[in-house]
Amino acid sequence: MPTLQQLRYLVAVADAAHFRRAAEACHVTQPTLSAQLKELESKLGSVLIERSRGGVVVTPLGEQIIQHARTALREVEEIRTLSALQSGSLNSTIKVGVVQSLGSYLLPILVPDLHKSHPQLKLYVREGLPKHLLEALGSGALDLLLFPLPTREAEFETRSLFREPLSVVMPFDHPFAREETIAPSMLKGETIMALERGHRLYDKVERICEQHGAVLSSEYEGTSLDTLRQMVAMGMGLTLLPALYVRSEVTSQELVLARPFRGTPPSRTIGMVWRRSTAREAEYQDLGDEISEILARRAREVIVLG
Repeated sequence: MPTLQQLRYLVAVADAAHFRRAAEACHVTQPTLSAQLKELESKLGSVLIERSRGGVVVTPLGEQIIQHARTALREVEEIRTLSALQSGSLNSTIKVGVVQSLGSYLLPILVPDLHKSHPQLKLYVREGLPKHLLEALGSGALDLLLFPLPTREAEFETRSLFREPLSVVMPFDHPFAREETIAPSMLKGETIMALERGHRLYDKVERICEQHGAVLSSEYEGTSLDTLRQMVAMGMGLTLLPALYVRSEVTSQELVLARPFRGTPPSRTIGMVWRRSTAREAEYQDLGDEISEILARRAREVIVLG
């Protein structure tokens, strides 16, 4: 039978599409990883990975076996988790995925208090695009996401944490800078820049532009919120940025200003996402309670929901 270690190496090679990078991810030498994969193929009597100078190609049979390997490794991790939970909630490692437009501005608010109240808790954090994070959660590479909601995948469970208002960010010399608040109707005809497609925030800004007659820039899209801020400072247009980013990176700036919307502002809902099959749901709910308490104390810019 294949060993769990051999299955881990197989999955790592498939994910990295490269032997050296897979070996580095598994913290072993490349010869060790290669030898174990050859032994695995010998046990099964089939080629799973085709080697080439350009990298690796997974065979059709290899793809099927990798799917089962991911399931097996995920179930073994659940067994380990059940044992770890006997020592109490929030006392082990949680592999957390965070969208790129959130992690750098939310985690600095949460981590100090979480570390103080739960010193044994370790958060392994990975940032990425929504599509890739959902795939990693489904495969077991991640345990939990801090993620824009809703998400409609049937295999996942969710909990709303907070609603984060968006503000209009503009150059310091823009006519809107004289206003204390911005009515949505004022956006008509204005050029609005957004993150590139694939981000949930792009979809949100696109809908706002459609509703109020703003022009969503297709020529200039940001790869990050910082990039958007810099382009606004150069006078290339306006943008709509979430409250935690504005708090962290805009309020101290001289070249750009943020103004809230008049009335009820557009916002995005941020929550947690996890696999329905996990044994750690109670622990994630405990974490959600902790996050809500911290945000209520330290982030008045957002509306805590749970």
